[in-house]
Amino acid sequence: MAVNLDKEAYYRRIKRLYSNWKKGEDEFGKVDAIVVSVGVDEEIVYAKSTAIQTWLFGYELTDTIMVFCDTKIIFLASKKKVDFLKQVAITKGNENANGVPPITLLTREKNESNKANFDRMIEAIRGSRDGKTVGVFSKDKFPGEYMKSWNDTITAEGLEKVDISTVVAYTMAVKEDGELGLMKKAAAITSEVYSKFFKERVMEIVDADEKVRHSKLAESVEKAIEEKKYLGGADPSTVEMCYPPIIQSGGNYSLKFSVVSDKNHMHFGAITCAMGIRYKSYCSNLVRTLMVDPPQEMQDNYNFLLQVEEELLKELKHGVKISDAYNTVLDYVKKEKSDLVSKLTKNLGFAMGIEFREGSLVLNAKNQYKLKKGMVFSISLGFADLINKDGKKEEQKKYALFIGDTIQINEEEAATILTPVKKKIKNVGIFLKVSVFPRHFKTSDQPGCFYFSRCIYIHNEMTAEEKRRAHQKELANHLNEEAKRRLTEQKGEQQIQKARKSNVSYKNVSQMPREKDIREMKIFIDKKYETVVMPVFGIATPFHIATIKNISMSVEGDYTYLRINFYVPGSSLGRQEGNIFPNPDATFVKEITYRASNLKAPGDTSVPSTNLQNAFRIIKEVQKRYKTREAEEKEKEGIVKQDSLVINLNRSNPKLKDLYIRPNIAQKRMQGSLEAHTNGFRFTSVRGDKVDILYNNIKHAIFQPCDGEMIIVLHFHLKNAIMFGKRRHTDVQFYTEVGEITTDLGKHQHMHDRDDLYAEQMEREMRHKLKSAFKNFIEKVETLTKEELEFEVPFRDLGFQGAPYRSTCLLQPTSSSLVNVTEWPPFVVTLDEVELVHFERVQFHLKNFDVVIVYKDYNKKVTMINAVPVNSLDPIKEWLNSCDIKYTEGVQSLNWTKIMKTIVDDPEGFFEQGGWSFLDPESEGSGAEEDSESEMEDETFNPSADEEEEEEEDSDEDYSSETEDSDYSASLGSEEESGKDWDELEEEARKERVTMRTRTPPTAGRERSGHQPHPARRSDGPKCLSHIHTHTHTHTAKPT
Repeated sequence: MAVNLDKEAYYRRIKRLYSNWKKGEDEFGKVDAIVVSVGVDEEIVYAKSTAIQTWLFGYELTDTIMVFCDTKIIFLASKKKVDFLKQVAITKGNENANGVPPITLLTREKNESNKANFDRMIEAIRGSRDGKTVGVFSKDKFPGEYMKSWNDTITAEGLEKVDISTVVAYTMAVKEDGELGLMKKAAAITSEVYSKFFKERVMEIVDADEKVRHSKLAESVEKAIEEKKYLGGADPSTVEMCYPPIIQSGGNYSLKFSVVSDKNHMHFGAITCAMGIRYKSYCSNLVRTLMVDPPQEMQDNYNFLLQVEEELLKELKHGVKISDAYNTVLDYVKKEKSDLVSKLTKNLGFAMGIEFREGSLVLNAKNQYKLKKGMVFSISLGFADLINKDGKKEEQKKYALFIGDTIQINEEEAATILTPVKKKIKNVGIFLKVSVFPRHFKTSDQPGCFYFSRCIYIHNEMTAEEKRRAHQKELANHLNEEAKRRLTEQKGEQQIQKARKSNVSYKNVSQMPREKDIREMKIFIDKKYETVVMPVFGIATPFHIATIKNISMSVEGDYTYLRINFYVPGSSLGRQEGNIFPNPDATFVKEITYRASNLKAPGDTSVPSTNLQNAFRIIKEVQKRYKTREAEEKEKEGIVKQDSLVINLNRSNPKLKDLYIRPNIAQKRMQGSLEAHTNGFRFTSVRGDKVDILYNNIKHAIFQPCDGEMIIVLHFHLKNAIMFGKRRHTDVQFYTEVGEITTDLGKHQHMHDRDDLYAEQMEREMRHKLKSAFKNFIEKVETLTKEELEFEVPFRDLGFQGAPYRSTCLLQPTSSSLVNVTEWPPFVVTLDEVELVHFERVQFHLKNFDVVIVYKDYNKKVTMINAVPVNSLDPIKEWLNSCDIKYTEGVQSLNWTKIMKTIVDDPEGFFEQGGWSFLDPESEGSGAEEDSESEMEDETFNPSADEEEEEEEDSDEDYSSETEDSDYSASLGSEEESGKDWDELEEEARKERVTMRTRTPPTAGRERSGHQPHPARRSDGPKCLSHIHTHTHTHTAKPT
């Protein structure tokens, strides 16, 4: 037989079996020999007999009898199987075979009763220990004459049979590293099929309101494992289902793995799904409940079920009795929600391996076996027969919640989940909204709840725009109330300005230096105390280096001049200097100039000006050193002391290599590796520099894939700044380049050029490889942190172009922020901190507009995003509306510094006058809107009050004959007459190169008290004022 047998694994495992047998615990102490007989039965999927064969040899051997005696092992099989077993029977030269009983191979005779072979095996049994009892797997009963004749032989010999299923299962339950690797792979495949196929399919069904039967959906899952894209690179021939997927909904639930999916249509409520996939004979299992529009009570019960699972995971450790773990969880449920005790599943899981369910290792109140490190369990918890009070239809009234994972038992830590499929309410909740997000907003690798645009708005007369406006009106009312309440609470919490500490040169006279230069009335620099000692009126006077603003030196003729300027109250101190003087009423020296000769006097060793030159040089050095230190101290101000990173010495920590860090640690960028530890990340550069980022200090963790980008990025936006590279940083990112922007100029480009095609193919493969590595890292980190740290993926399809800094970039929303992390500096805005968004320069003839983001913290400077294309306006409004963020728009740019200062100085007055409604053109009637906006335009664009007065005087003279209540027709006629002169004025303006906008038709009813509107104000609204008003004060128009 050409198949290889893993001899080392066989020797290890047979030794473990014999070791436990010799200990004589439980049923092992009652047997003199062990008999394992396997026949042929296609219907039997799981049996202890076939499991032990797979465990020992890696394959099932049908029509094979194995007899394990005290001092020998006998195998009876066909010729081909005997040839296969010779690999372990011949132990010569193999050290690992030491201590293993010798193997005797017997070849089965096809046409005979095999009596001679049976006699030899019975003889061996009789010679093993007392030779009276044999250990068998009593539940395994294979059909066929061959098996029947062997069983009859044992019975005829009067051998007592003892069931050893439990003790053998306990022996096989502790998995070796190789077995754990296979089970982890099986769990990963199950997770992939669930996430990429089943969940996506359910969301498609819900979104399209399809009618699909449970059984049909289960069949589609079974077919999905035949496709490589769901198997994570595994060979489809090595993958099979542990059992047919179980999908239940609509009030009919049975939280067991022995049921099958019924033929009822899937109901859009609580949808339970259980599926298990077997890889190379090793099983895994996963159970999840998807909920469509779950009521709050259902969400609360589900969250409690997650807490119960967390408690169970904490209890499942090495050395703990299974019954104790079960009872602890039961007590927790009784304590927290006693009404749900009766609804809880009767057992909480079972051991798993080659067999899907190990009946002797079930997590219940009776099991006395102890857990051991390396065991793998399928845990499954659920609440059945829960009542939905909001349910109206029969299938809505009753529901069940069911979750389960494949887990590994550890030494001291809580059990490790091997199926890292997210199960928080936001990951399994499907919330139907009316046309909120586009359909592409529900991909599986994007965190957050799933929203759908099911077309139920057909039955509603309101358009999407009307709904948006209605929602915005609600938000406007809530916004002002919430802001007023928040500012009232903050009242009195005034920020105390930190006084800068006074720099004292010498605390007492004894510290003054006694240098020769000081006695000779020369300038002396004391580097120790950072002080310049200068002669003033014959007295050596110390000045701290912090008091010196700047110095200059010049040579004029025979003299050198040194001018020293000092900081004084009223002078501009610059951003980096403190401008608070401890005693501002004192008398200050503003500047001092010293002069020294450049001529050398007879007998002198140096020219007098040498002192000034040295002083100039040393003062500059000391000043530079002082400013550098001050800058570093200022950087450290406000830095919150972080906890220490707890290093996990386990080599299997999630790790990414060959990453660059931004901002750079040094001037030159360096590669390094990012490793996840117990409570944070550590980046270690090739030079040995270390940067630690703790999980609890991360506000946003953003994963930017390389789709459409030249880099792939992990970005961390921090709650509190950290220090590295002598600077403080709140944004740190790790990235690697996925392609090079190059053009080969050496030859003509051709679409079928082999080199180019090969390069493109290689780049595609590298992008896929990097994306997979980053995703794998993220999943491991989220599992390690128990999903406390979740990575957000930007929604590229919802992105829009804008310029938050100097250059234009693609800004993309995530589930909780608006970001751009591919350009530097990065742009991250937390949506929870946003008060409202205002769009400026929204005019029909402009291609771009600006976005202003106002924060809930009014002391924080507003964020401006310039040059956003006008075709992005509606998608941005739709997105903001879906995030419950109020937005407004206007035609002009506002002075936000002044507006925010006004609000902070007098918040009560601001909200008494209507609060933020001044930005909303729809806050009042249309007439009020026009008047208020036209007045605002007049105030904004009037160059001076004098010109306005002159203009009004002219208007009064020109329109003195008109009455205040002129009717519409009179007003229109007057406007038309004056329009002729206005055209002439426009022509003159063009000649003078003054930018003018094309004249718009006059608007009726725009009268001011005592006179007609000025021609410059004739428009459909405030949109054109900014383009006309410049000319208004250049020519005063008088109607003919």
